[in-house]
Amino acid sequence: MTGIPSKLPRSGTSIFSVMSKMAADHGAINLSQGFPGFDVSATLVAQVHEAMAQGYNQYAPMEGLPALREAIASMTFDRYNFRPSPTEEITITTGATEGLFTTIMALINRGDEVIVFDPGYDSYGPAIRLAGGTPIHLALKMPGFYIDWDEVRSILPGKVKVIIINTPHNPTGSILHEKDLQELALLADQHDLFVLSDEVYEHIIFDGHSHQSVLKHEALRSRSVAVSSFGKTFHATGWKVGYVVAPRVLSEEIRKVHQFVTFSVSSAVQHALAKFLTNRDHYEHLSSFYEQKRDHFLEAIQGSRFTPIASSGTYFQLLSYDSIDTRHDVDMAAYLTQQHGVASIPISVFYQDGTDHRLLRFCFAKHEDTLSEAAEKLCKI
Repeated sequence: MTGIPSKLPRSGTSIFSVMSKMAADHGAINLSQGFPGFDVSATLVAQVHEAMAQGYNQYAPMEGLPALREAIASMTFDRYNFRPSPTEEITITTGATEGLFTTIMALINRGDEVIVFDPGYDSYGPAIRLAGGTPIHLALKMPGFYIDWDEVRSILPGKVKVIIINTPHNPTGSILHEKDLQELALLADQHDLFVLSDEVYEHIIFDGHSHQSVLKHEALRSRSVAVSSFGKTFHATGWKVGYVVAPRVLSEEIRKVHQFVTFSVSSAVQHALAKFLTNRDHYEHLSSFYEQKRDHFLEAIQGSRFTPIASSGTYFQLLSYDSIDTRHDVDMAAYLTQQHGVASIPISVFYQDGTDHRLLRFCFAKHEDTLSEAAEKLCKI
């Protein structure tokens, strides 16, 4: 068979798959791929079983179960003092990745430009290119991985239609502050831009900070799409259930794409989540839960030669090996996995141009004994 031109010629096997396989092959502790190392709530699992036993095993409504969308609306009001319309402004998706993809496909036309910030989640660029758009990559500034709004302002308007933000930020653990959202709102209004806000770690934020959602800022709501994930919040990444909150006019277009990508999401899981969300404790204490794990990991590596970069959210911690080795971060990640038994993710893969700051990302969503064992190995390097 003759080959066909690739729509994504620069895309290969995900670094997450590569490092997880390497960890398995070498018996290493896997702190690379971002999934929790502990069980889903027994209550939530029982509620999924109950929903299945009650016969909720057929297609759910395309836009999502009404009860779940009502629960999300209530949670959004509790957190951001804004209640989106459950019928018109909330859509349940097959994970946040589908929410991001369908939003990009709905908003971007051929020739449109989209501002993305590096290092950034690896699904943004391919989705933009598949939609016919062009990603404009701007680097977050060091130290602290912050957005230089003057740099953003310097390239507008051009053909820019959308700005993608991510807070708390994967892979760096940085966060946006209220002043960032104010700058974003001003630029979006001046240049008539849409904002796509990846907020999958909205419930995991540390050190007394509060999450700055676009839904919290009145000036941004009418032109923004917020994407969230139950997988991150409830330790159930394999269930692939997320949701999108957007104004009615944008939701209508997003749903047009969504119905031809996955159509609907697991009925039983949606029924269970609708019940589970009635108890705020399931998400209100998530920040302190993960902050304790972050602090445990940081304390455990104090005797190492790695230098931690502040993590203000997510369940990821960056470590600099600049004082240890000069090899490229991809090579360093392989070396740590194969020779020292700890798998991580090199940060250069999150940059379009492969920028290497000699930083590795470690996932601390694991049991304390696992983190302690990994730290003990890192301290020997």
